[in-house]
Amino acid sequence: MKILLTLFYGLIFTLPLGMHAASLNGFNLDRLTIPIEQVLSGGPGRDGIPAIIKPRFVDGKDADFLKKNDVVLGLTMDGKSKAYPIKILNWHEIVNDSISNRKYVVSYCPLCGSGMAFLTQSGGESLTFGVSGLLYNSDVLMYDHQTESLWSQIRGEAISGTAAGRKLTQYPLTLTRWKQWYSEHPDTLVLSTRTGFYRNYSQDPYAGYSRSPRLFFPVANKAPSSYATKETVLGYKGDQGTIAFPLSELRKHDQGEFNYLFEGQQLSIHWDRENQSAWITDSSGKQLASTMLYWFAWYAFYPDTKVFKAEMFKAGD
Repeated sequence: MKILLTLFYGLIFTLPLGMHAASLNGFNLDRLTIPIEQVLSGGPGRDGIPAIIKPRFVDGKDADFLKKNDVVLGLTMDGKSKAYPIKILNWHEIVNDSISNRKYVVSYCPLCGSGMAFLTQSGGESLTFGVSGLLYNSDVLMYDHQTESLWSQIRGEAISGTAAGRKLTQYPLTLTRWKQWYSEHPDTLVLSTRTGFYRNYSQDPYAGYSRSPRLFFPVANKAPSSYATKETVLGYKGDQGTIAFPLSELRKHDQGEFNYLFEGQQLSIHWDRENQSAWITDSSGKQLASTMLYWFAWYAFYPDTKVFKAEMFKAGD
């Protein structure tokens, strides 16, 4: 069986389902920590999806290319805020950036709906990242330019090369609508469409994908059908385990905010029904790192995850 992927240069790539690329895009897989058959080619080669290395920004008031319901990933660091529109990230997947000399990477995988940010100091050096063109559990494998190790986005960990086993520190992001982010952060900067690459950022190369149960690539652990394949969940990693808060469960909850005890830690779960956004803070109000993504993707990586059920909620673990 074959699938057709319409991708970034107006070309059609044909890829046998389940076949991994023979060359693995030129990456040396020394010290690979996952089965090699689970590393698949996504179609484009290394940097075929070009990461943004030197991003440009515009003031929020000048971001006239955004509509009020456009989805953005918002980040606040050292009192400064930035928004990264999904309509740009769909074409680039990775943005290397910094605030106040603190370097980080924003990564978005359209196949998993997963937007994540990581501080890029690792192993005593500051890393920059590109798109390898390879996938693991349908999720983008990033690579760092310094060691050319491959990194699993959802795991936040290197799975090959000299960095294998190293983890990145995840930094909190908020996935929400542009109108909401701008109203709460009027001084925000916005990633500019002046990326240095010619792309039609008004066109969604994955149009219809989120509404289809079909996956383009196989995953190691098939999610139970208790939720739709691409139901959005809010995933949180504790010290010992993980938990998913499906948005369909949050919709059953009357409150926009409630407390939940997980692994002995009091979490505040925030749910914005209008903007289809959710995030987590601790008891002091500090936002914690979490990830909004598709149910199949969270389960593929964390099949032992706990799942929040509204009807069983007792404000406790």
